[in-house]
Amino acid sequence: MRNPTRHFDPAATGPLDGVRVLDLSRLMAGNMLSLQLADFGADVIKIEPPAGDPLRAWKDDDHSLFWKTYGRNKRSVVLNLRQADAMQALWTMIDSADVFIENYRPGTLEAMGLGPEQLLARNPNLIVVRISGFGQTGPYAQYPGFGTIIEAMSGFADRTGFADREPVLPPLALADMIAGIYGASATAMALFARQSGKAEGQVIDLSLLEPMFSVLGPEAAIHTVTGKIKQRVGSASNTASPRNVYRCADGKYLALSGSTPALARRIFEIIGRSDMNQDPRFSSNSDRVQHRTLVDEAVGAWFADRDSAEALEILREAGATVGPIYNIADAMADIHFDVREIIVDVEDETFGTLPMHNIVPRLSATPGVWRRPAPALGQHTAEVLCEAGIDDAAIAKIMP
Repeated sequence: MRNPTRHFDPAATGPLDGVRVLDLSRLMAGNMLSLQLADFGADVIKIEPPAGDPLRAWKDDDHSLFWKTYGRNKRSVVLNLRQADAMQALWTMIDSADVFIENYRPGTLEAMGLGPEQLLARNPNLIVVRISGFGQTGPYAQYPGFGTIIEAMSGFADRTGFADREPVLPPLALADMIAGIYGASATAMALFARQSGKAEGQVIDLSLLEPMFSVLGPEAAIHTVTGKIKQRVGSASNTASPRNVYRCADGKYLALSGSTPALARRIFEIIGRSDMNQDPRFSSNSDRVQHRTLVDEAVGAWFADRDSAEALEILREAGATVGPIYNIADAMADIHFDVREIIVDVEDETFGTLPMHNIVPRLSATPGVWRRPAPALGQHTAEVLCEAGIDDAAIAKIMP
């Protein structure tokens, strides 16, 4: 049973109250970025083409649940930027904006007359966030850069999966999500720099490739120093052992990590193999990684003799780092997810309530706010244009 339903309050304010964001991006990275800003009070205005953000078309059983989640706390304005009146309206909105987000192919914004130089000449305080697959410069700048290609070229896919099988791509928009979070952080830094007088406006060149590559850790340094390329090891690890997914007698799986020497020794004692703590093959983490097949055989045999509930209880009581492999139904039924309000029910006009991830991270003094549900396409066009000072006659020409 989840906590009380979140109700939207348009008057609620968060720490980014007063920050106005024009989001011209499409699909995931830009929407993830602007969601972080919107959840903490920024007035995020989605500038959508007449057909809408393609994220609206990502449907499950004909329901736009991606849009309901990533469109929350935003307003929608439809502008056909091929029309002069609509472009003029956008320029008027740019005058009072703090942040401008786009993810067109590099050079497209310039061709539209909306290049950073023009934007900053019009509004010197504007923070322009440019999202692309490979960045605004470099040999690959003009290549299409969806997350799938970035997950492949960053080295991530080559490290994911089992050694005797093909590389594995993530089943979700991981590169976009990571870039969106990096982008929100960069935007907050740029806003702080502007507020503290260190800069006026500036351009944030946010590629999907660089954030994705950064989360792989010191792979470049490891390759340079050792000459080695880390290989796929399934659910095991190149850096710690024991660490894997183990099958229990009831067919369920538990994940176990012994990433510190103390934890590894404790695990060997728990499984009745204290002799391994005196064996030089397992004396250090490097030794255990080198002989991880033997480690996994010993640990796996212990799990195979026990049901998952029993194994989980024994290991947790002993202070080992262990947890079950959850699907979404398991997570939604878990009391910790409930108590921590990781998943919350939010009011929804279609379903009454709809579960979605809570606002993260948690700020004690200035938490995020639930201000408005994901908007219908163009729902706020007249409202926003009126706020920008555009008269009714001009609005009538712009409205689809």
